[in-house]
Amino acid sequence: MPALSRFPRSGPCALAAVLSLSALVAGCGGPSDGAPAVTAATSTEVTVPVSAVTTTVLDPGAEPRSVVRLVPEAGVQQGVVLTTRSEVFQRVGDDPQQDFSTPELTLPLSATVERAVSDEDPSTVVDITVGSATSPDETLGSALSDAEGSGAGLTIGPTGAISALRLEPTPDAANIARSAIEQAFYQAVYRTVSFPEEAVGVGAVWEIHQQVMSAGITLDQVGTATLVEREDDRITVDVKVEQTPRESTWVLPNGQGRLDIEQYTMAGEGSMTIDASLPLPVGGELTVRGDQTYVEPDGGTRLSQSQVDRVGWNTPDR
Repeated sequence: MPALSRFPRSGPCALAAVLSLSALVAGCGGPSDGAPAVTAATSTEVTVPVSAVTTTVLDPGAEPRSVVRLVPEAGVQQGVVLTTRSEVFQRVGDDPQQDFSTPELTLPLSATVERAVSDEDPSTVVDITVGSATSPDETLGSALSDAEGSGAGLTIGPTGAISALRLEPTPDAANIARSAIEQAFYQAVYRTVSFPEEAVGVGAVWEIHQQVMSAGITLDQVGTATLVEREDDRITVDVKVEQTPRESTWVLPNGQGRLDIEQYTMAGEGSMTIDASLPLPVGGELTVRGDQTYVEPDGGTRLSQSQVDRVGWNTPDR
């Protein structure tokens, strides 16, 4: 995927960097059933499958309870701002620490529900246009002007689970801007809240299970959501997220060998506010952080990394 373009180096000095979430989900392709990573829809548009989500209710919460369904009507429009940032610092052996961070990116988004849930179709299809994006990073900021008007899209089930992400950058968008926008959407997609099929009330707690897959490493991501407040269509949920590797070995991309996973922590928390009549979150922020250490099987080179990923949503004042 183009989102990996910010990691041009090969060999150990860049390997840890590809494990930042934004790059990780760019490289994940799709679910573990072998679905293709990218499906071309036009000369510039690609569709990326998103791995399946399951939920388990731990506490149904207080009465009254009801089933939460996110089913905005066709034609509904929404303006929202997505902000992302990834701080990634990694060290190989005794070498100096390197910074592979992604600068903060602010994306004004205009979303339109193109297709609503119906008896014939179980999904909502949302078209998104990127407005005038900004970044405090001078190089990225200057490149973003040609990316204005880039398109994206989501296929969303009634529970809020996203099954596909579409990306269509503008033809003139520079690689650095295209990559940053793609990675922002990847982060957002894998940090959304899905609701259970069962009826829930205030205080309800449920787990959200999803596999996040990279080249050679599979992570089990578990989000624990708590329904804090519900007023008509507006719902506020607190969420905690934790990732754990399914294997003890990381198979490196491009046949570069294996590394043993000596340590892996990645966890965080935040809050999300959702309006069931709108396609995108209306507010909230989630921060996930952790440290990872990898070592060659013969006990040689040690690769360590620390990272912090932040995703935020807000609705601008009209």
